[in-house]
Amino acid sequence: MSLRNPLLSATTVGALALVSACSSPPTYSERVAEAPMASAPVYGEYGQVTSIEVIPVASRPSGAGAILGAVIGGVVGNQFGSGTGRALATGAGIVGGAAAGNAVENRNKRDDEVYRVWIRLDNGVMRSLDFHRVDDLRVGDRVRYEGGQLYRY
Repeated sequence: MSLRNPLLSATTVGALALVSACSSPPTYSERVAEAPMASAPVYGEYGQVTSIEVIPVASRPSGAGAILGAVIGGVVGNQFGSGTGRALATGAGIVGGAAAGNAVENRNKRDDEVYRVWIRLDNGVMRSLDFHRVDDLRVGDRVRYEGGQLYRY
């Protein structure tokens, strides 16, 4: 076994470990955009819209761009040089491809918006609900909340 194979293997494993560490899933949670059906009341609740807020949901990279970029960069880098130079070119291709793939993924993602609607129910309870769209709903509208949906009346 020549020195080239262990060096190439070590470089590849190190670069993949670096990419994997950068693509771990986020540890925080965000509100669900639709009201869950499990918490929907059996009967309709009536109330009045007191406020509507636009909540930006920051897009997070999934890591797929970095992984795909690392693979492509490793393949391209492996085409250059021989021996130790090839191993270095492969490692540089992996790291550079991962960085480029992550940048492309971040640039192509767009932020989404969620509308948080605050309702004062007739029994005095304040409730907030998140929706992807509110159509023509306005502050002051009388509404009925039933089955995870909000209806104007």
